[in-house]
Amino acid sequence: MTDAPSHFSFDEESEGSIAMFLAKYPAGKQASAVLPLLDLAQRQMGRTTGSAWVPVAAMDEIARRLDMAPIRVYEVATFYLMFNTKPIGKYHLQLCTTTPCWLRGSDDVVAACRKHTGIQGWGETSADGMFTMTEVECVGACTNAPVLQVDDDFYEDMDAASTEALLSALRRGEKPPCGPMNGRINSAPLGGPTTLTEIEG
Repeated sequence: MTDAPSHFSFDEESEGSIAMFLAKYPAGKQASAVLPLLDLAQRQMGRTTGSAWVPVAAMDEIARRLDMAPIRVYEVATFYLMFNTKPIGKYHLQLCTTTPCWLRGSDDVVAACRKHTGIQGWGETSADGMFTMTEVECVGACTNAPVLQVDDDFYEDMDAASTEALLSALRRGEKPPCGPMNGRINSAPLGGPTTLTEIEG
């Protein structure tokens, strides 16, 4: 795991995006950029350390850049589930267990993740540092439930077997294409369209 740094500065790649974000807000309203800057910091940590999280040093730098009290940045970072305030594994497994996913078998997906990774509780990281498991609220892909979000990618229509296969591929350093895992095209019905199946003319 990555130790908390005592200092943080944005790198050249992040700086280009910061200028773009700040240009969207009038003078005196730059605090509105706190969400995108937190995201930039987290992605930079992921690029440079292999663990995508936002240390306090990064929050302090964001506060300085946006002329905000540091506590205001801490409040935002700890309110939103998308920000990790402690180091995580190489792959962040975000499991939706709310009603639509649960009705479609999210318990099986959770069990397969626990079996494959050895993780027992939420927010824990596997002993090898590869996976961190987080329980999340609805991610808005209910049509294709159950959903397992890995970093920014949605793997949909999951079951125990497809979960095991996905995690095995990630462990080998492969990243399978995201989307439905059962042959569904996007959010179309299983088996293909059931209406407007004929085109006239």
